[in-house]
Amino acid sequence: MPIQLTVVDAFTDKPFRGNPAAVCLLDEALDRTLMQSIALEMNLSETAFVLPDADGRWQLRWFTPEAEVQLCGHATLAAAHVLYEQGRVPANDVVLFQTASGVLTCVRHADGDIEMDFPAIPVTPTVAPMELFAALGVPLAYVGASESNYLVEVENEDILRSIQPDLRLLATLPKWGTIVTCRATVQDGPPDHDFVSRFFAPAKGVGEDPVTGSAHCSLAPYWSTKLGKTRLIGFQASRRGGIVHVEDRGARVNLGGRAVTVLHGSFHLQPKPI
Repeated sequence: MPIQLTVVDAFTDKPFRGNPAAVCLLDEALDRTLMQSIALEMNLSETAFVLPDADGRWQLRWFTPEAEVQLCGHATLAAAHVLYEQGRVPANDVVLFQTASGVLTCVRHADGDIEMDFPAIPVTPTVAPMELFAALGVPLAYVGASESNYLVEVENEDILRSIQPDLRLLATLPKWGTIVTCRATVQDGPPDHDFVSRFFAPAKGVGEDPVTGSAHCSLAPYWSTKLGKTRLIGFQASRRGGIVHVEDRGARVNLGGRAVTVLHGSFHLQPKPI
């Protein structure tokens, strides 16, 4: 039972930058345990499983090496990229993904950017547990939280880049993800970027994620309010680095970026793997 897979670097136009995701195009539904095993085998921050639906939509699920997640930006971008690149979806058509977070749409523009329509995930101010301060080891100018993540603002980009978090301690926090962000202050990222971020999710098997689309569902409304504009550019300052274009639309956000295919392959599995 071969399962075709493609590895795509998302939120970048250069190989080996951005965030790699594995995309498995399926002909039939797979058991959840098998999908989790494949994600563990790939050992990337996300593996996406895409299955055509009868109504022209595509079912989409995302797995880290340790768990299924409810929303993922870079693997959605990677999945749309593969569907367009392989001609499964015509170049000018909208991709409709049916997901655990509702219907997500993607459209590829003439310049190669893929724009995604995602739910906004605003944060509200919260009292941070002392373990969060201890895990990050830097002064925190603001701490907010959504259902899944903390969002922490630090004073400047030098502080943000210097953080060497205690991942074991972060994994014990009530929220499984931690977004650290600041206004752009060091101009060695993309030109005219507005804010910078990093993202840590050790509780889901992802120490530091290279570029996190879902985190920008919170970063977009946060920085839109602070900077007084709805269209912004975010730079995620991981070792690989990546660029996310965002637009705050109230209850929804647009996330945009490019993607590059770096690998094609297949899994060869027994019909009933143990």
